[in-house]
Formats: sequence, C-alpha cells, structure tokens
Amino acid sequence: MTVQSNDVNFMVAAEDRMNGKALAAVAVTVLLWASSFVAIRSAGAHFAPGALALGRLLVGAAALGALCVVRGEGWPPRAAWPGIAGSGILWFGLYMLALNAAEHEVDAGTAAMIVNTGPVGIALLGGWLLREGFPRRLLAGMAVSFAGAIVVGISMSDHGRSSIFGVLLCVFAAVSYAAGVICQKPALRHASALQVTTFGCMVGAICCLPFAGSLLSQIGRAPLSATCNMIYLGIFPTAVAFTTWAYALARTTAGRLGATTYIVPALVVVMSWAVLGEVPRALAFAGGLLCLAGVVVSRGRGTKRARVTTQR
Repeated sequence: MTVQSNDVNFMVAAEDRMNGKALAAVAVTVLLWASSFVAIRSAGAHFAPGALALGRLLVGAAALGALCVVRGEGWPPRAAWPGIAGSGILWFGLYMLALNAAEHEVDAGTAAMIVNTGPVGIALLGGWLLREGFPRRLLAGMAVSFAGAIVVGISMSDHGRSSIFGVLLCVFAAVSYAAGVICQKPALRHASALQVTTFGCMVGAICCLPFAGSLLSQIGRAPLSATCNMIYLGIFPTAVAFTTWAYALARTTAGRLGATTYIVPALVVVMSWAVLGEVPRALAFAGGLLCLAGVVVSRGRGTKRARVTTQR
C-alpha cells in the first residue's frame, strides 16, 4: 500500500491546528478522566462493575442526547458508523467494565498507572494503521512518561492491595482504550465530535444492558453519595470529557494526543490522597513529575518534515 504525500500533508496540518481551544479541551479531558478513577473507586463499594458501567453510560447518553437535540445534530453519516461502533464497544463498553472491575482489586493510583500505558498502544497502532508515523519527539516523550507512570505504580504498590487479576484487568482496559481511540479517529473525518461521542456512548450502553437488573436492584440500596458519584461519572468524565477528547482528536494525531494523558496518574495520586486517604510516598511525586516532563517533550516542536516509508 502506498502512502500518498497529501496524506502526510493532512497529518502535518492536523497537528498545526492544535489551537488554544483544542489545548483547553485536552486539559478538561485530562482533569475529568483523572477524577473518574477516584469516583469509580468510591462508587464501586456499592455498585457491581456492570451496574456502574451501565448507570454511567445511561446518564452520559441522556446528557449527550439532549445536547444533540439542542444543537440540531442529526444522525451520523454511514461512513462514520464503523468507527462509532468500534469505539462504543471497545472503549465505552469493554474499557469501562474492565476498569470498574479492576478498581475492586487495585487502588486508584495503581489502576491509573497501568491503564495509562494505553497511549503506547495508541501511538503504535496510530503509526501503523492510521499512517501517523513515529515522530522521534513523541516516542522520546512517551518513554519518559511511561517511566514516570511505572515509578508511580511502584510507589503505590507497597500500600495498595493489588492482585494479579486486578492488574490483568487494567491491562485489558488499556488495550481496549487504545483500540477504541484508533477506531474513533477515522469516524471524526465524517461526523462531529459530539455525534461520535453521543452515539459511541449509546452503543456502549446497549452493550451493558444485560446488567440492567443488577443496576435496578443496587441503586435502591446504595447510599446517595454512591449514586451521585455514578451521575457525576456519566455527566463529567463521560459526556463532557469524551466530547472534549474527540474535539481535540479531530485536530491532531492519535499518538500525540494520547501522550497527554500520561498526566492522569500524577493527578490521580493527588486526588486519591485528598479524597480516599491513599497517601502517596515521595516516590509517587517523582513519578508524577516524570509524567509531566514526558508530556512536555512529546508536545515540543520537532522538524516539520514528515518521513514516510512507502511500501507495496
């Protein structure tokens, strides 16, 4: 398959369109996704993984659907549906189920560290399947941030109750996350960020409908705080953060955007300390600084000349 020069120009132009609004969207996404690890950990004490995923997705789909109606967003075009369905099943569905189950086994900081190895998969799959290439600064920044994420995980492991099963669930969540992003990127060429997020969330909710009985039985017994956490997860980390993510993803490469989420483990360490009383050690702060340093490196300007390997 031959990679055309206009495809390369499109990718370079996409990176150049990362304006202030897109960067602000990234910041909102990162902050809200970090808070979701803490909210899941808290709500998970009263809701089973499937029930929590379904409740979160139903709230998110309702909020997004209402916004679509207000904005007059119609049905996505046919060309966008393969990506919407793929991201809905893999990211909104499987990812949320796996992460909810994992946080029954591991603490929020450790879960964030493992799940946020997902951008490695995003960069590799994006470079291969989406023809985004492998910029040196992106790979270097990912290596630095990945090292920082590992340091965060090591610092948390001594006082977390991690299990092999929980770690495997986190790894599965990371793989689902990466694959979902790669599915979502092409859909954004044919539909708006709001459309892709709304209908992806609806697909995820449909996938989780088998847990409806569990949700109905548990929501009646759960304390108000747990139900509020579920509603928060549906409105903010789902409806808002997934839309701002899609908005930014439409304006840059998947690999470059994925690298920014390495900030999440550092934020989760601080949030879990403040909310859950999971006190991090000094090593966790060092790991968080490495995560931030890696994002700075990956976001830096390198050469604008795109290198493309032409294959047959």
